[in-house]
Amino acid sequence: MRFFALLLLFSLVLTPVFAADKATSDDAISDQVRLRLASDPDVGARAIEVTVSNGAVTLTGKVRSDKQKDKAGKLAKKVKGVQSVDNKLVVTQD
Repeated sequence: MRFFALLLLFSLVLTPVFAADKATSDDAISDQVRLRLASDPDVGARAIEVTVSNGAVTLTGKVRSDKQKDKAGKLAKKVKGVQSVDNKLVVTQD
């Protein structure tokens, strides 16, 4: 009986901890993607918007070459927790 009481207590205590971790995971993913993009010498701190929903990353904005677009998508995919990347970056010389 004590075992079940302890098990119930652990489940009640740990459930909010894991739920809070999931709630902040999209924010953490977004921060990590932005950090990787900004620190990469090929992509740099361009005007790239990053949005994340349930681990699905969407990249929007402008880059100057197909190489930058492809690399931005690859960098985003490497971030822990990313489920998919929708690369909507537009190549422009502006």
